[in-house]
Amino acid sequence: MSAFAAEVERVWPGREARFEVLGGGITNHNLKVEVDGERYVLRVAGKDTSLLGIDRSVELAATEAAAALGIGPEVVSFVEPEGWLVTRFVDGEIPAPKRMREPGMLARVARALRVFHDSAPIPGTFDSFRVVEAYKQTALERGGRVPEAFEWAHELAGRIESKRSADTSVPCHNDLLNANFLDDGERLRIVDWEYAGMGDRFFDLANFSINHDLGRNEREALLAAYWGEVRVEHVKTLELMSFMSDFREAMWGVVQSAVSELDFDFESYAAEHFERLRRTAESRAFVAALS
Repeated sequence: MSAFAAEVERVWPGREARFEVLGGGITNHNLKVEVDGERYVLRVAGKDTSLLGIDRSVELAATEAAAALGIGPEVVSFVEPEGWLVTRFVDGEIPAPKRMREPGMLARVARALRVFHDSAPIPGTFDSFRVVEAYKQTALERGGRVPEAFEWAHELAGRIESKRSADTSVPCHNDLLNANFLDDGERLRIVDWEYAGMGDRFFDLANFSINHDLGRNEREALLAAYWGEVRVEHVKTLELMSFMSDFREAMWGVVQSAVSELDFDFESYAAEHFERLRRTAESRAFVAALS
């Protein structure tokens, strides 16, 4: 715990502050800090996160936009040049994955995403098709190894991109893990906006779907809540972008294997997602959507 005392002192110099390390997160350290009866979350950025495509100024802008829309925590401070973010502590809980698959919760998620997707542009871009290529290049430059499966997956990604290239970019979160949702009983908030940028709304929808293991009926419920109806072309697009969600996640593991100093098995993480995207590519639904 004392390892982060200097970081807390950096933000609240000379103040009596109590803090504890919050769970979750591989890239950063999140601390719950109490100062003068007020509670905050201090997000201490990890080392060399720019190699993962993270721009802390974009994270700040996205978090501020989400807060203004009522779907993100209030931004209190931004510490430069470190790029640390201080937000108001949200007194809520991370909903269980099973609960996230319930119709009522899917509707709440859809509303939150639609509000952000329809909001004003934010700085920065997130193009999943370019991200996987950038991760490959970074891994190679750092002496890492890129699995042979990359070429096969990249060829399929090119075919998917040809079907998505005409769609308008919107503000997106792009990292909708279960741990990034907080429910205080009234409002559902989304945290951890470090990969946010202008991108494909269907990447967000697919990323949420695959991270929460949504079945066919649950995916259609999410689409119905988001669009007001279920369209065949949207079902197909969600299938295709689920592939891209896992491709990004697999290559994130590859680049982390090359650059991270954390004690975490990133190679196995990457292999797990390459295997899952292969299963997706072999499914009848994906084959039909791609053709």
